[in-house]
Amino acid sequence: MKHNKKERLQSKAELADKHVLYESSVQCVEHEIDFVDETFRQLRGRWASRLREDFCGTANTACEWARRRGDNVAVGVDLDAEVLQWGHENNVASLKSKQRARVKLLNGDVLTAQTDPADAVLAMNFSYWCFKDRASLQRYFEAARNAMIDDGVLFLDAFGGYEAFQKLKEKTKHGDFSYIWEQAAYNAVNGDFLTHIHFKFDDGSRLKKAFTYDWRLWTLPEIRELLLAAGFKRVQTYFEGWDDETGETDGDFQPSQVVDADPAWQAYITAEK
Repeated sequence: MKHNKKERLQSKAELADKHVLYESSVQCVEHEIDFVDETFRQLRGRWASRLREDFCGTANTACEWARRRGDNVAVGVDLDAEVLQWGHENNVASLKSKQRARVKLLNGDVLTAQTDPADAVLAMNFSYWCFKDRASLQRYFEAARNAMIDDGVLFLDAFGGYEAFQKLKEKTKHGDFSYIWEQAAYNAVNGDFLTHIHFKFDDGSRLKKAFTYDWRLWTLPEIRELLLAAGFKRVQTYFEGWDDETGETDGDFQPSQVVDADPAWQAYITAEK
């Protein structure tokens, strides 16, 4: 018996893997590890070898660390067992056997996870903003400090500028899909900050609220003060330079203590034990 009705083709949104989309549009682990590697060497006069990636998600960064040098060891810590399993199956599994042996993923709380002392601890993609009061964030910074060797370095990132406090949507094209960053709500009283990531495809389909983040929007002065209160000896901020020819940032992050009141900026932060 023939079926006259054509089977409905699935849309690109239905077929998409949100973790693949995230890694393609949000992360650039090669650039991130370039910064961590070179900055640690500048600060400590040697290469780091042991890295702990907090809030590691799919452990894309931890795997990039293991690829860099034969003695590099990485441990990733995350509360979400499902996303860690995805990382095992898609990122760790793609490594060579000797590299896989140097990556460990731990399903646990970054505040209490017990790991070997690390040269460097990373909390990137603003993940530590999940701690929404000063006491909680300071406890995390103290935990990260305790997870390091005596001259370890904590690496963070942050963003800000006056647009960060506004409701907005920003769309960026990536091949056959667009990444949409939405700042859905900001509470000026307590800093609560609700954001979403959506994806739109060239067939017109959408993956709405692929990721949602219920954060506090922390400012750099607050972050610096809490790092120092947690016992770190020195805190530095790094900002991108400006390319006058292209009218865009140049991707080269350098230490800076004075930054203009720009509408939007991103920064790296180092805190030295």
